[in-house]
Amino acid sequence: MSEMVTYKLDDGIATITIDDGKVNALSLERFGELNAAFDQAEADGAIVVLSGREGIFSAGFDLAGLAADPPRMLETGFGLAIRLLSFPRPIVVAATGHTIAMGVFLVLSGDYRIGTRGDYKVVANEVALGVQVPLCAIEVARQRLAPAHFHRAMNLAETYTPDDAIAAGFFDEVVGAGELVERARAKAAEFAKLNMDAHAATKLAVRAGAITAIRAGLEKDKKTFAGIGNVAGS
Repeated sequence: MSEMVTYKLDDGIATITIDDGKVNALSLERFGELNAAFDQAEADGAIVVLSGREGIFSAGFDLAGLAADPPRMLETGFGLAIRLLSFPRPIVVAATGHTIAMGVFLVLSGDYRIGTRGDYKVVANEVALGVQVPLCAIEVARQRLAPAHFHRAMNLAETYTPDDAIAAGFFDEVVGAGELVERARAKAAEFAKLNMDAHAATKLAVRAGAITAIRAGLEKDKKTFAGIGNVAGS
């Protein structure tokens, strides 16, 4: 981990926080730090609360890294999404503010998602920026968004408020900023009462089709975006 991705274990709950002091851009380095944090959580047998900095969860991929090597960034970013989808313990995502592009797809990979009430955007903005949404991203969204909103969010790059994002399927609930940490930990403590072997096995069974589709889409995406430097919206 680093100063930008921190890990704190307390009563069997691991809080993983992304805070680069800016927009929480997701670079190869940041993904490496997040994977290291999830390695530690898995070793600790911990339930995870994943959060961002105040006012922003993540604005998506680091643009310089994405322009330099789109296939590698997609493989690394959506590799992490697959890891979240199949993680053996519950993951509560505390979306601390703006949730954009790859930030959206990480949120959609959690088990329980809590948004922050305020003047924040929740949007997969690829199409608005002239970028085809990667197939792997579409499959992450498909397994969580309500059907009508899935089409609006992917095809029309619709921007949602945190409250509207509940019906769409981005979030399970929304609370005030001052309540977010306490609420996320309360849900994590609630999920600690589950049988973890049953949780892990059921999660894999429920998401097997989606994970297979994400992986298949990613292999196609790596070829489609190879040598293309205009996937900056993700």
